[in-house]
Amino acid sequence: MKNLNVSCWVLRGFLVAAVVSWSGFTAAAEPEVKKESAPAVAASQAVVAPPAVVAPPAVVAPPAVVAPPGPVARVNGTAIDAVELRRVIKVMMRGQEVPADQKAAIEKQAVEQLVSAELLYQDAAKLEVKDLDKKVEASFAQGKARFKDEQEFKNTIKDMEMEEKDLREYTRRELLISNFVDVTFVPKVFVPEAEVRSFYDKNIDKFKLPETVKASHILIGIDSKTSVEEKKKAQEKAEKLRKELTGGADFAVLAKDNSTCPSSQQGGDLGFFGRGQMVEPFEKAAFALKPGEISAVVETQFGFHIIKLVEKKTTETTDYKDVKEKIEGYLKGQKVNEGVQQYIAEAKKTAKIEVLLK
Repeated sequence: MKNLNVSCWVLRGFLVAAVVSWSGFTAAAEPEVKKESAPAVAASQAVVAPPAVVAPPAVVAPPAVVAPPGPVARVNGTAIDAVELRRVIKVMMRGQEVPADQKAAIEKQAVEQLVSAELLYQDAAKLEVKDLDKKVEASFAQGKARFKDEQEFKNTIKDMEMEEKDLREYTRRELLISNFVDVTFVPKVFVPEAEVRSFYDKNIDKFKLPETVKASHILIGIDSKTSVEEKKKAQEKAEKLRKELTGGADFAVLAKDNSTCPSSQQGGDLGFFGRGQMVEPFEKAAFALKPGEISAVVETQFGFHIIKLVEKKTTETTDYKDVKEKIEGYLKGQKVNEGVQQYIAEAKKTAKIEVLLK
């Protein structure tokens, strides 16, 4: 469960929720085995939240978003340019085409987010943030470091119609609004433990951990270009290795010497994984084993596998004490978000807002 963060829904200042985080609002990358990995057991990369810049592999072709040039709105005399609308919609749609029948509604929603963010920013800019320039540069550098290289970074911000100076400005706005929320709303929020416990009891299904297994494997790899003869030899090699294993050979040693999977460097260790994370034949074989058992040779599109089950964890419910802090953080986030929305609603009553989008 992830804490809510009001920075996840606006672009100007908070940079709207996207698929990968630019600043501090990010989930840590965890290695896990995915169906689409090649080979079947390659570790996946992080998945995560905010901003307008999407790090590869999430770079996508821009959707067909065409906004008229010039401002799409003004907030207390400050113009919100059409390019900002396009950026928000790209993030909202995550690279998908905007359905023609939803175009007007999506544009309206995007403009409302930009207006709300501008209202927050205008008040946030009144508060002093110590060493703001240094914090901007630190946050900018941290985000840029997430990219493979300079060219990947440049291509990504170009796709968002941005230059580095634009991204620095977004970063500065985000820091200012984050500070404003921390100072204005967070101190007012309190979540009694009874409320935390009640949430746990009412949502107990959310805290159930699925069955997982820990396994190692040896892969004799093939691909779509492998000839029939080469495939036969790969299978024969796998069968020979399995025979050695049943005769008492060390699994980790054979994996290091023979496996074509990157996990060979760890003696074939894949760590824990759940259902749905491996290709079906591999998953079926792994979950059918008992700890210590070695499978028959299993064929997948990646080659021939020999699987050893190390440990199996059955479905269980996480104890309240282990998730108490996370639930409290989640509920605090909800209340902070409610406070921000109420603040924006009140600010709109007195602000001069012009929506210019036709």
